Amino acid sequence: MTINTIKIRDDHKSLEFVADGDAFMRKTDSQTSWLTGETFNHTDLRKGIEPWLTSLFQSEHLSLLVGSGLTHAVHYLATGEGAAGMDALTLSNYQVEIDQAAEKAAEAAGREKGNLEDQLRAANELLRGLEILQKDSEFEALRKELQIGMHAFAQSILTSETGIATADNERREHAFNTLVTFLMSFASRTGVRDRLNIFTTNYDRLIEAGAELAGLHLLDRFLGKLTPIFRSSRLDLDMHYNPPGIRGEPRYLEGVARYTKLHGSVDWVQTGKDVRRIGLPFGAASVDPYLQAPGLSEATTHELMIYPNAAKDRETADYPYVELFRDLAAAVCRPNSTLVTYGYSFGDEHINRVIRDMLTIPSTHLVVISRDDPLNRIMHTYQEMGRPSQISLLIGPALANLTTLTEYYLPKPAIDKTTFRMGELLRQRWDANQSPAAQPTAEVGIGDVSDLV
Repeated sequence: MTINTIKIRDDHKSLEFVADGDAFMRKTDSQTSWLTGETFNHTDLRKGIEPWLTSLFQSEHLSLLVGSGLTHAVHYLATGEGAAGMDALTLSNYQVEIDQAAEKAAEAAGREKGNLEDQLRAANELLRGLEILQKDSEFEALRKELQIGMHAFAQSILTSETGIATADNERREHAFNTLVTFLMSFASRTGVRDRLNIFTTNYDRLIEAGAELAGLHLLDRFLGKLTPIFRSSRLDLDMHYNPPGIRGEPRYLEGVARYTKLHGSVDWVQTGKDVRRIGLPFGAASVDPYLQAPGLSEATTHELMIYPNAAKDRETADYPYVELFRDLAAAVCRPNSTLVTYGYSFGDEHINRVIRDMLTIPSTHLVVISRDDPLNRIMHTYQEMGRPSQISLLIGPALANLTTLTEYYLPKPAIDKTTFRMGELLRQRWDANQSPAAQPTAEVGIGDVSDLV
């Protein structure tokens, strides 16, 4: 049976349990201050998890880091199967050398074996070496094969989008409704708090699609309407409104978040010295027709800004990714900051380094939500960081299944203010109807109402 792991609040160590339907049973002898008994269910867990997450989500700074787990979860809800994976790169020259370099890179990052990204990174470095050595024929042959590989990679991303976009109406609607609920649980912050920062390592546009359905405005580094251009200057642009009849400073507009795709996107293209975003529809059959436009006519899938990109020199190879990772560090490495990860397997050392630095600030907190940990990277990183009081864990299908997570454990900020007002109203009515001698009883009742928040 699958083991689920939970560690929240003041737990000294994680609690492991197994699930039999909606009934859960402890697997270890660990005790928690908020949960008693050997058997429990979702309702029992919700009493401890939801208030804890609600308080963390109202930190001064809140960031969400999304990995491929979100794409797989939404794709499964829509189609009943996981999203398309990344096939290995097949080359006619230097296959062995590139595979060996990819394996070494994966081992250095703490992963068991190399993936397509490791292969592309090694192949791009080799391509640059062949260009320096002026081996024109070998350079051209490898460049063409890399272009084919990048095209196949982009196609696999679009295939996953297409699977969601063309799914059965009822299942697709349920999948997107769940995604919207997930996003708005984080984005519904009060106007006095800093904006939510959303970071993702995914190349697809699933979050963008969910944000459109939710009416969530995403602020990123791209400026423009037709083919937005990536700008290095990061101004604190925001959205405000003027309340009718009120003079003074404008107020923050609700439903706005800052958005950063750390590894690029399937609709980002390098054109000359610029990086632009093209109008590629969600679930398009191919990217090629949308590159046939003035200013983009020389661009191919080889110029897609998918990390690691196919740039031919070090300066452009680091751009724009160095800017994006700087945004991550600036957002999370601040006092009173909470970072929530969902579907991220801790396989990217660049990101892990930033998280490690974040936790050196005592008032920061990391919440890890993942459906599984097959390579034990999450628990290894948790133990390696050595700051258990600053880390909460929700690992396992009983906790991190997207539907279960949104129904039971994530806060519902849209109704929190209403619940507070209801509690205050009940407090006033209760106090008004009780005699002075009965006031202590009223205090106990009020505490019970507050527990509903």
